[in-house]
Amino acid sequence: MLGLDLIVMIAIWIVIGLLIGVLAGTIWKGVRPLGEVWDYVISIACAVVTGLLDWYVLPLIGIEGAMRFAAAILEPALVSIFALWLVRKLKKS
Repeated sequence: MLGLDLIVMIAIWIVIGLLIGVLAGTIWKGVRPLGEVWDYVISIACAVVTGLLDWYVLPLIGIEGAMRFAAAILEPALVSIFALWLVRKLKKS
């Protein structure tokens, strides 16, 4: 059963992914290689998957509390940005 804290974190990861998808147009000028909707889909998927991995793996290696929360917020955002950058590089070549 999902705890309330995990449901809130999933909602936060979706918002983070959506924000990264929206900001992708201002971060990288030019045409979006797969379109605007796919930027949203890629960034949300990356944020949620990375967030879930962080949420379950970090306690196993001893990271708890505020550090776990900070990592579960920052890392999904960075992975989403990296994934969108990678898509642009792969579509360019």
